[in-house]
Amino acid sequence: MAQDLLFEIGIEEIPSGYMAPALKDLEAQACRLFEEHRIAFTGVRAFGTPRRLTLHVERLDQNQGDLVREVVGPSRAAAFDQEGRPTKAALGFARAQGVPVEHLHVKTLDRGEYVVAAIVERGARLDEILPVLLPRLITSLSFPKSMRWGQGAFRFVRPIRWLVALYSGRVIPFEIDGVISGNKTCGHRFLSRGQIRVRNFQDYIEKLEERSVIVNQHRRRELVTQLAKEAAASVGGKPVFDDELVEMVASLVEYPTAVCGGFEQEYLSLPREVIMTPMRKHQRYFPVTDDAGTLLPYFVTISNMKAKDMDLIRAGNERVLRARLKDAAFFFTEDRRVQLHQRIPQLTGITFQERLGTMLEKVGRLTELTAYLAEQVAPPLVRDACRAAQLCKADLVTTMVKEFPSLQGVMGREYAQLSGEPAVVAQAIEEHYLPRFAGDRLPESLVGALVGIADRLDTICGCFGIGLIPTGSEDPYALRRHAQGIIQILLNAGIDLPLSQPIHKSLELLSDRLTLPRERVAQEVMEFLAARLQAILMERGVPGDLVEAALSVDAERVSDAGKRAEALAAFRREADFTELAVTFKRVIRILPKGFSKPVDPRRFVSSAERALHGEAATLRAETEHLMQSGDYVRALQLIAAIRPIVDMFFEEVLVMVEDRDLQDNRLAVLKEVADLFCGIANFSKVTAS
Repeated sequence: MAQDLLFEIGIEEIPSGYMAPALKDLEAQACRLFEEHRIAFTGVRAFGTPRRLTLHVERLDQNQGDLVREVVGPSRAAAFDQEGRPTKAALGFARAQGVPVEHLHVKTLDRGEYVVAAIVERGARLDEILPVLLPRLITSLSFPKSMRWGQGAFRFVRPIRWLVALYSGRVIPFEIDGVISGNKTCGHRFLSRGQIRVRNFQDYIEKLEERSVIVNQHRRRELVTQLAKEAAASVGGKPVFDDELVEMVASLVEYPTAVCGGFEQEYLSLPREVIMTPMRKHQRYFPVTDDAGTLLPYFVTISNMKAKDMDLIRAGNERVLRARLKDAAFFFTEDRRVQLHQRIPQLTGITFQERLGTMLEKVGRLTELTAYLAEQVAPPLVRDACRAAQLCKADLVTTMVKEFPSLQGVMGREYAQLSGEPAVVAQAIEEHYLPRFAGDRLPESLVGALVGIADRLDTICGCFGIGLIPTGSEDPYALRRHAQGIIQILLNAGIDLPLSQPIHKSLELLSDRLTLPRERVAQEVMEFLAARLQAILMERGVPGDLVEAALSVDAERVSDAGKRAEALAAFRREADFTELAVTFKRVIRILPKGFSKPVDPRRFVSSAERALHGEAATLRAETEHLMQSGDYVRALQLIAAIRPIVDMFFEEVLVMVEDRDLQDNRLAVLKEVADLFCGIANFSKVTAS
């Protein structure tokens, strides 16, 4: 009969950022262990609070599944005589394996027919296995950092203080680092006293909630959101949520209680981000806005305490935030005494990378690279783009950014506006850092996009040029993220510039710093960026074979490659796609590599040749402007009309005739057909759908 398992690891407070990965790991490792040991179950759920990691396994079988293994014995010829009676070899083998001789069976193996015995190992009872498996489950968990405590050598995320292990209501006995498992847990550190005896999972959940512990992290998240909304509504506002902050706050408390506090109106004159950053990043508060999104002089904090006088908790949080905002106001005032452009020379005091020079030198390079990009893409924007590039790192030496590094770019935008810089320049200073992480917003302005590309490309080319290439999980300079940012910006902005051009320009600007051959570095950087492009297109749902087909034509023009790949994905859903792919592959296979001879209509012998040549010419004229404008779906739809004419050509025309001139002319006609496709994709890379 199947029964539930309750397993709890009671610990000192775990860092909030560790919680979600730890619970995911706990579920995964439990599933792995039970499956490896042939233990059937219907469901596994992991729960957690700062002081506990809890596992609930539903309907766990009371016994291991039986293990059936086959043991190979003598050959059939040696095991049975001509009448089919077992020989001494068969009898001895059966006796050695503990099975009746009549239970032996013959199995055909690679080396011939052999006698096989099926040995059944009966599964053990679960109460015999769990005392061994549960300690292994604890030691299988991994964390970013672990620690030792006391005199022992055992390592875990935090010291283990108690263990609960109940199967079918009975304690599973085991010991780890001096802590013995039992049926007693602990409630809230401050709002509950003594240990709590529990019988099963439901009893555990109910009794802990009575002792001010909500074990289910999903319910705590919902409560955090609900309580924050109610608290903000009490002052006529609503909280500003983000998923990361809600997750973190829910992982910091066992019993959430909302407190709404306030701060002086005068601080609202500070930039919005300057107010919100100390709240969210340092204090884990939720800012409060009105319905129009305007920041109000209030915040919501989620406390792990439910005191008789919550005003004390409110006052304490207000005092801490007031000090933070007072510092921020001071930094903001002091920073404004110096205009942003006057800070540029101070960048010489910041090392970008010891072999690639200072941040001032990097700014010089990316300014030239930005000018080059703007001249190619949008000449009227050269002046603004260069100015944004010159100023984009100047806020790194401001007091505000030194105190709050996450405000880099944001403060550059603010200080640029206060220094009288054009709005497009100020906007680009902030946007050149975008995207900062997966799913982040992208630059809205072309100037911000160009500066962002130049900044990332300088970093990638510089690091590759001195041999700092990402390997495995090692990527200390976040080059993969920089490459992903370049590709996302190019796709989003529709910038159609061959990547090899800015790569070579960047390496030219870095020439005195490079330790590896420039051409080799250029090729490696191009391959690195192409790999990011391939990954992004596949993440967007384009099948891998279609991505490869599009990129094998041209991976340098990122925006164009993205359009071609997505057009292929859209066209694959149409009925003609598979037949078109087969037709194209037939054309490609017959063409000699590098064939480029022209068509001579005077050598046509059949109407099929004339028809195919004429249709290819017509389609070339009709699709040329479509491909130039990026309408590849429509171009493919038109090109698909040539398939029956190609099929007729192959039915009526023998291409590889003995007359070499006639053969070349027919190949030239097929080359015209191939050229229609080759501007979009290499269909030889397309697999059957």
